[in-house]
Amino acid sequence: MNSPEQPLPTFDEVLLCTPQTSAEQVGLFLRRCLIPCCEGEKIYTMLYADELSYDVSCRVEELFQHLRHYNSSYRLIILCNCERDNSYLPSVFSHYKVHMIPQRTRAEIQQYLQHHFRVAQPSNSAASVFKEHMCVGIVSSKRASMGK
Repeated sequence: MNSPEQPLPTFDEVLLCTPQTSAEQVGLFLRRCLIPCCEGEKIYTMLYADELSYDVSCRVEELFQHLRHYNSSYRLIILCNCERDNSYLPSVFSHYKVHMIPQRTRAEIQQYLQHHFRVAQPSNSAASVFKEHMCVGIVSSKRASMGK
């Protein structure tokens, strides 16, 4: 985010974990991250890794220990809920823990995201619905199931 021209992460750089995420899905992700290739310097991110089941987490740790020897310059970020830091993966990787404080203001982050999510030529798309022709938006309500 140092420059507005820096791209957002691509689909292969991010894994959103849920309790249903399989060991195979995480294994493919770790292989992309830890086996060197000529695609450049990507930053891989596992979101909500604390949501993985115990069995999947054990297999992830085992695979990580095996694959990390192939690449000493990997870039892997594992984000977890701080209230679930006693779950398996956060405990295993706790010695790598870094508490992060955003280096940019909220306004700068919003401006960066607006730059990447604005549709240049609005057409008959959902972007015409959202503010300032954004291709994404958040619709919320204080009342549950009110037609969002």
